[in-house]
Parts: sequence; structure tokens; C-alpha cells
Amino acid sequence: MQETISDHELMKRIINKDADALAFLYDKYEKPIFAFAYRIVQDTMMAEEVVQELFLRVWKAAERYNSENGKLTSWMFTLTRNIAIDLLRKKQNRTMQQTMEAEQLTAIPDQGKSTEEAVLEEWRGQEIREALHGLNWDQQQVVELIYYQGYTQQEVSDQQSIPLGTVKSRVRLALKQLKERLTRVGKEEIQG
Repeated sequence: MQETISDHELMKRIINKDADALAFLYDKYEKPIFAFAYRIVQDTMMAEEVVQELFLRVWKAAERYNSENGKLTSWMFTLTRNIAIDLLRKKQNRTMQQTMEAEQLTAIPDQGKSTEEAVLEEWRGQEIREALHGLNWDQQQVVELIYYQGYTQQEVSDQQSIPLGTVKSRVRLALKQLKERLTRVGKEEIQG
């Protein structure tokens, strides 16, 4: 394309979707547009993105340019400035949102148990259940009512029509047997 083509003529051709006219406009103004964009965004990749967006807008909306309102370069630099500022805002918003999300994630304590803790807890629960099943039925019943259902020893005595002293004896014997069995299991766990 000839060097003597005016900006006004280039824009007429671009309005008519002349790709060569856009290429000529690009070659003519890419370097000063890039330099201007870089001064705003201070990032090479982002400045290149601004330039691409500018020429895309020129291609898509060339009819918006009115030569009576000013020079083509003034319009292009104004668009470049607006695009650069928009990109900076988007980047800032993304960065702020990512920072906030990271802060929110670190502010939430991990209340989950590790796999090891969960397995160990399940194993201990199983050992306690087996130890409870090793008690005689009367002891199991008293332990169940007091420790799992929340009754007092007096309430168990009244409910089951058992003397209070008998309830206390059953609880004491049950706890002693459980302690012996669970201590044995704990020693096996340490030795194993």
C-alpha cells in the first residue's frame, strides 16, 4: 500500500473491511501505540494485549471514528488508554479476589481428622465394643444405661428395681473388667 494514503482514506477502507488497510494502519501505528500502552500498564504482555484489542476494535467499529471530531491518532490513543485502564482494573480485581479467596481458605481451620486418626478411632471404638460384649449381661445393662443413655445410678436402681448398692457394685466391677481388657489391648497395640 502507498505511504501517501491518508488516515481518513485508511478508515474508509477499513469500514469496508479491507484487511490490507488494517494491516497498513497496524504497521504505521503499532510501535507508538505499544509504547503508550506499556507506559500505562508497565507489562509487555499486557501492552501487547492492549494493542491487539485496539486494532480489533478499530476493525469492528471503524464507523465510530469521525474525522470531524479529531485526528485518527487521538481517537486511537484515547481507545488505547481506555483499554489499558480496563485491563488494569480487571487484573486488580482478579488479584484482589484471588487474595481474598486464599485468605478465606487459610482462615477456615481444618477440622477433619487425618486418615490415621480416623482409623485409630474406629479401631478403638471396635475394641471398646468388644470389651463391653465381654461383660456379663447385668453389667452391660448398667453400663449402657449410665454411660450411653445418661441415667444416674439412682435412676437405674429405681427403673430396674435393683438395690442402689447392687448398681454401684455392677458399675465398679464392669469398669474394672473394662480397664483390664482395654489396658491389655493398649499394650498389644504398643508392642505390635
